[in-house]
This record gives sequence, C-alpha cells and structure tokens, in this order.
Amino acid sequence: MSIDIDWFLTTVAGIVKDKQVPVVDLIAVQTEDPFKVLVATILSARTKDETTAAASERLFRYAPDGASLALLSEERIAQLIYPVGFYKTKARHLTLLPDALQAFGSQVPDSIEELVTLPGVGRKTANLVVSVAFKKPAICVDTHVHRIINIWEYVTTETPLQTEMALRAKLPEKHWIPINSLLVAFGQFVCRPVGPHCDACPLQAKCPQKGVHPRKKPGAKMAKNNVLKCISWNVNGIRAVEKKGFIDQLLSFDADAIAIQETKAQADQLSDTLKNIPGYTSYWHSAERKGYSGVAIYTRIPPLAVHYGLGDPEFDCEGRVLTLEFAHCYLINIYFPNSGDELKRLDFKLRFNDRLLAYAKGLERQKPVILCGDFNVAHKEIDLKNPKTNVKNAGFTPEERAWMDSFVAAGFVDTFRIFNQEPGQYTWWSYRFSARAKNIGWRIDYFCVSGGAKDKVKGATIRPEVIGSDHCPVALEFLLEG
Repeated sequence: MSIDIDWFLTTVAGIVKDKQVPVVDLIAVQTEDPFKVLVATILSARTKDETTAAASERLFRYAPDGASLALLSEERIAQLIYPVGFYKTKARHLTLLPDALQAFGSQVPDSIEELVTLPGVGRKTANLVVSVAFKKPAICVDTHVHRIINIWEYVTTETPLQTEMALRAKLPEKHWIPINSLLVAFGQFVCRPVGPHCDACPLQAKCPQKGVHPRKKPGAKMAKNNVLKCISWNVNGIRAVEKKGFIDQLLSFDADAIAIQETKAQADQLSDTLKNIPGYTSYWHSAERKGYSGVAIYTRIPPLAVHYGLGDPEFDCEGRVLTLEFAHCYLINIYFPNSGDELKRLDFKLRFNDRLLAYAKGLERQKPVILCGDFNVAHKEIDLKNPKTNVKNAGFTPEERAWMDSFVAAGFVDTFRIFNQEPGQYTWWSYRFSARAKNIGWRIDYFCVSGGAKDKVKGATIRPEVIGSDHCPVALEFLLEG
C-alpha cells in the first residue's frame, strides 16, 4: 500500500496546528540561539516537554552561553536540571560541553558530523539542532517519527537510524525540517503509542495502520462476547512508571485484568491514585524487603477469591505470586526469581519453579488456569537474539530451559507461539547499548494456559510499542465460555 506522503503530512499539519509545539522548537522561536537549542535538545531526551522547558529555563538563568556554563559545577548543573531523565548523566555531559565547543571556536557547529563529536549528542540530537537552530535540511528521527512512518508503511525499518537513512533517500527535502515537529505533536495527541485515536484521525481511511491497536471509541459499549482481555507487564518499579503515564496507559489497554510484576513497592508507598484507578479494583502482594520484587493485579471483574503467595514462607516473603479466582478460570500473576550473577540463585529459582508448577497443577483440577508474568527465562533459541553467547547466563541456562520443557510437558501451553512462530519477537531489552532500538532482546514474559484450555485462547500478542519499562506488555484474549 503506497501512501501520498505530501497529503499525509499536509493533513497532519492541519490536525496539529493548534497543538503545543515541541519544546525545542519553542525555544528556537524564542531565542534563535543555537547554544540554547543544543542544550535544550540534550535535556529533552527521555523527558516530557514540560519538564524540559522548566529545567531549561532554570539552567539558562545561570548559564545562557558556554562561558557561563563552564563556571557551574557538575553538581550545580544536576540540581538545576533535575528531574529531567538521566539528569546526572546529562549534567556530566553539560560540564564537558564548553571545552568540547572550543574545537569549533566556542560556537555550536552546524553539521551533523561535527555535532555528534560533542558530549551527549547523538544523531537524533544533531539532526534536530541542524534543522531547528540552523534551518538546514536534516531529518530528526525520534521514537514518534520512527513509529509513525512505519505505521504508514512509507518505510519498513527496525531502528531510528535505519529510518533516518531511508527517509534521506525517499522523503522530499521540503519535508525534512518540519517532519519531526509534525509527527511528535501528532504522536502525542492523535497517533499515540498506546491507544491511538484512529477513530478521530482524518488519515484513517488511507492509513495502513501497521501494527496498530486503536483505543476503544469513547462512548462505545464493551462487546458482550465473554472474552477475557488480559495484559501482563513487568513495570520495573510502579512508582517510577507512574511518573511516565502508567495510569493513562493502563486505561488505554481497555483490558479486564492487568497483571504487573516487579512493583518494588509496599502498600504504604503507593499513591491513592495508583491504588484506585477508575473502573478497577487492585490487589497487591509485596515483598517484605523494601524496593524489591512484588506483584499486583488490576481487575474490573470482581474475583470470587484472592490468594496471596504459594503457601510457602521461603518464597512468599518475596511477593512473587498473586492469584485471582474467577467463575470460569484462575489467573496467576507470577514474578519468577532471577538466577542472578554467577547463578547464585539458580537453586532457589528451580525450587520456586517446582513449587509453582505443583500449585498450578492443583488449581487446574478445579478449573482452567491462566499463568502470566515475567518467567525470567527464554525457552528456545528463537526467544532471544544471541542464544549461543548466553547459554551459561541467567535466563538461558540448561537447567532453566529444562524446567520450561517440563512445564510444557505437564500440559501448559505458551499461548504466543500458538499464533506466532517468527524470530525477533521479544519482551525485554537491556537499557545498555541501545538494545531496544536494535531489537537485541529476550522473550521472557508469557501468557500460558492449562492444556485443556488451549482452544479457549483467541489471541496472544506482544506490545513492543508500549514504553516506560525495560519490558513491554504481553496480551491475551481468553474465551470464558463456549
């Protein structure tokens, strides 16, 4: 399906004309100062616009140029820019910036090749500075541009760098400068990463919508089809992900049950907003140790009963298992132990695994069982990018994989592989080395069902477009009757 890119971008421009422009564009309009544009762009990475704007304003009061920035200590810069994402790393980069600019006569260079030599500046930042500050043709590809241009199937790429290069070869140059600000605004307000507003988008009839999961249209009633819609997501800290829009993301899932793992919080550390999301009742099982492990389930279907743990103090003190009993099934939310550095907890994990399997088999005798969560193991070589180099590492040891074999032999079904046998389908990526952008990942998050319930599975997917954690959610549709 070939799209008319001129019409698409012109239409997007009309859609977002009244929306707030990205903060870097705003700063450029206000100052036309390449130094301030560069600094604001460095601060904006992995940070909301309003946070970037406030931090930039505070910093520029004391350091409106490179010379004054050089007078501030790294600690003082960190204080001024907090709470932008990775503020300590950015403070270190900004401390080094004045010296680095001396190679260019203490001026911000206007070429991508020169900009990427500066501390904290990658190709995305360099392209944005060149286009916004110097009005020179450049294509800034952030997550919105990369995601949307692939949804449109204008290019087919796996990483932002590949997208930039493909657009340089294909996109008419007149669109190079405005495409970032247009698609950032469009991605924030309409073509959102989670629950895009396709029902309100003028592009809908012509958009390929590749990989899109639209929101439920406001006012529409839930389908009365007896299908239980579930989400499982390791959030890697519920309090951290709350600051990244977790509640909006949860509501956009439009799921009947949302199971989360690695909450890293106890009951008295949870905000009322987290505990009382409209339409849902939440249940929490936390570790005794603060800031560690923990699971929770949000449900809009009242459970018949709630079971905390496995009934074994060795494991239950770590808050790893939470079970809801519904009329037609059990839902078990599990955060499996990690085998740890040098496999120090491998024996503990294998004991947990065996106890969990016995627990699930016991419930299966009463009604179908759904198990979900972070299993902390990639079962087959297809389930991680580099199997050969990880054989002795936690999550891919022969012992852990053998247990998964026994789990399957006991009758439990990996639902995702019912529908998808393709490689490159991952749910966890390291924060290091741009692993997510390069899709160097592991599939360690699962929905599994007891064998007799396999025919009730109507869909199982991975949601890699949802960010906020080093894991992405996985989803299941399960027929409750019939």
